[in-house]
Amino acid sequence: MPDLYKYTKRLSEHFFNSDNILLISHINPDGDAIGSQLALYHYLVSSGKNVTMISPNNLQEFLRWMEGSDLIHVYIRQREKCRKLVEAADLIVMLDFNQPDRLGEMEDLVTGSGTVKIIIDHHLDPKGFADFEISDSGYCSTAELVHELITEMNGNPFRSKPYSEAIYVGIITDTGNFEYGSYTSRTLRIVADLLDTGIEKERILNLVYNNFSENRLRLQGFALNERMVVLPEYQTAYIWLTRADLDDYKYVKGDTEGFVNLPLSIKGIIFSAFFVEKEGFVKLSFRSTGNFPSNKFASDFFSGGGHMNASGGEYRDSLENSIAYFLKILKENFRSLNGNK
Repeated sequence: MPDLYKYTKRLSEHFFNSDNILLISHINPDGDAIGSQLALYHYLVSSGKNVTMISPNNLQEFLRWMEGSDLIHVYIRQREKCRKLVEAADLIVMLDFNQPDRLGEMEDLVTGSGTVKIIIDHHLDPKGFADFEISDSGYCSTAELVHELITEMNGNPFRSKPYSEAIYVGIITDTGNFEYGSYTSRTLRIVADLLDTGIEKERILNLVYNNFSENRLRLQGFALNERMVVLPEYQTAYIWLTRADLDDYKYVKGDTEGFVNLPLSIKGIIFSAFFVEKEGFVKLSFRSTGNFPSNKFASDFFSGGGHMNASGGEYRDSLENSIAYFLKILKENFRSLNGNK
């Protein structure tokens, strides 16, 4: 872990000297993006700061219960309003991403702004498009990093129910409720401290993980029964879904959340892939266990990246050709990626 003081001294100065602070999450925001955004929002507002928030596109249903989520402006629905917020900001803080294309349609607007820009993130290989980067992949989530930064700036852990819930959501969603990810004993001590503040763990878990529709559950069953392929010789399994499959089950955004993790519950499987057919390309998600580098697989072959055990990418071809390409490179590279085992 880095010496946080070298970050927090400068970060505190930026916050102190700014009158209009804008917090931006990444496109298709997940629990960590929204959790870290809301946590920082609640802290800054408690300090008397004027703070606004933008998400490039819509929040998923399982995140909309969080206090303050209704204050997040959605760019694809409020383009003119969001443009004015960017122009009015004297500090922009981007959370949970380090590549400009993760801003979606907002990319040119934000990167072209002369406003001071800060990144707070835990992904690998930041692309250097901000004035100040706080990026460390040793943290399991951006929410954990935000919490540590705020604790350092505040002199002790910041206490409020909305803040604690936001940090907790960020941590559990980026670790699959501690099934994967680079969490440490320090992470668990943070979680214990959050629980000691009185947040309702069961309520939050139900809102995040048990808040889906009947159609989503039936889609999951269909995916496992009809669209999962197991390759025991490569300790790999993959699931694929067509656009027609999604339509058949009345898909709404967020319904396939977590599907990529399911094959890892099969004995002997260490690498899982999930293919979703989009218009003109295929979106891929990867998960792995142990030392199998899913992020290297994603970055080398699918224009993606991420963490060792959780990553993603895309392939601009048909679903059929994407799967064929995946199988080809898997067979050619599995042994070397798996340490020649």
